[in-house]
Amino acid sequence: MRLFVALSIPSDVRENIASLLRTLRRADAKPRWVNPENLHVTLKFIGEIAEKSVPSICGALQTIRPVEPLTLAFRGVGFFPNARRPNVAWIGIEAPPGLANLAATVNRALAPFGIAPETKPFVPHLTIARFKEARLLPALQGEIEKCKDHSFGHFTTAEIHLIESRLRSSGAEYTTLRSFPFAQTESES
Repeated sequence: MRLFVALSIPSDVRENIASLLRTLRRADAKPRWVNPENLHVTLKFIGEIAEKSVPSICGALQTIRPVEPLTLAFRGVGFFPNARRPNVAWIGIEAPPGLANLAATVNRALAPFGIAPETKPFVPHLTIARFKEARLLPALQGEIEKCKDHSFGHFTTAEIHLIESRLRSSGAEYTTLRSFPFAQTESES
């Protein structure tokens, strides 16, 4: 099984980003644009794992308890490593330090199961495309320039999700295996 841990994106934010993706796809269809239904904020990519390990992973994720819910704001578009040689296009995430702390906590919780810890610092972002060729068409660059500071919305979350990724010829298909609350929301208190 191919797994990762992520935060879900609510439908209003997802639709704002889907609108952008339709515009960007018209400007350049060559990048592999993310299906709006698959948008998520990855906290930890686990990779291939034996199905028998899932209950242990769930047990570890169930113990994660940061103190407060997280509010994330989605703003602007950028590239890794940069706009001159893009490999990935992303939407930026403005978040409190608690998001990076949550990613580090997930990392530590999964390490005892032989899941390699992340070596790079956590950079909050939402991947929207992957580039086969490290180049930007002028039309795409122009559309991205228009929305480099655009706000796509915000939301507050208090749960993480263990998600299975099945690779298909039509693209990745995601299934949430289980959700884990990490904080109480106002309605629960």
